[in-house]
Amino acid sequence: MTNDVGGARPGLTSASAVRPLELACRAAGLDSRGAALIRLGENALFRLAGAPVIVRIARSQEYLPQVANEVAVSRWLAVEGFPAARVVEEVEQPVVVAGHPVTFWHLIAEGARKASYGELGGMLRALHALTLPKGLRLPPFDVFGRTDLRIERAAIPGEDRVFLRRRLQQLRDAFEAVRFTSAPAPVHGDAHVQNLMVDAEGRVVLIDFENFSFDHPEWDLMVTAVEHHSLGWQTPAQYADFVDAYGRDLHGWPGYELLRGIQEFRMTTWLMQNVTEDAVAAAEYRQRIASLRDDLAPRNWQPA
Repeated sequence: MTNDVGGARPGLTSASAVRPLELACRAAGLDSRGAALIRLGENALFRLAGAPVIVRIARSQEYLPQVANEVAVSRWLAVEGFPAARVVEEVEQPVVVAGHPVTFWHLIAEGARKASYGELGGMLRALHALTLPKGLRLPPFDVFGRTDLRIERAAIPGEDRVFLRRRLQQLRDAFEAVRFTSAPAPVHGDAHVQNLMVDAEGRVVLIDFENFSFDHPEWDLMVTAVEHHSLGWQTPAQYADFVDAYGRDLHGWPGYELLRGIQEFRMTTWLMQNVTEDAVAAAEYRQRIASLRDDLAPRNWQPA
């Protein structure tokens, strides 16, 4: 369903997401009353009060191809029997309302524990071993994502905008020289441990397919490698579990340092979309942008 209901609205905030939530639920025959916002990032995620459904609202119309890809990936992984989030098949989707593509997902009832880094490594190893079926065409990994749109639209100082435009071009130029040695495979594209959930039966489930692609597995390995080697977000034992389960440490690869720069850039531009939401996000953005200006500075970043 791609009929656009209402006029397009710029940006996405916790307040502005309510209207597309209401319109999309009405179009899908669902009740949005009492829905709770559970996350605001690249999407606004709401949990419905009257049904075990999660509603994902993308930031703008430009994300429609990406959102349609998420739906196709979910359906493919369901056929494979791969432990992953499932779209609500009874609803035709994505639906576009007020300029926002919207999808509906079955709620995953969380268990008592979080996924481990060893489980993340094992999940990625299994994912990268899958063979795409005929008829499913996944895009290549979008190396710089929508960082250019974020730079132009975020409420940041002008000097930051100038710096980020320049850094983006530098990274684009440098990327031309990267040479991968791995064969292309299904790639998650945002493979951090928070994109695994453990359900009430103890099953580890992969979620969040907005960057799903067919490309080199290094794009998935770089996430945890950067979080460990650059940001220090895992203990040595946790990272060792990840490497042992997957079978490779990206840190020793010649292209690691450039991929580190790309990952840190993506993480900073992702966060800066929410600088007007609260003081914590604004302070963390200032920390990250200061770090990007000095490649040798410690990355004293906090997960967001």
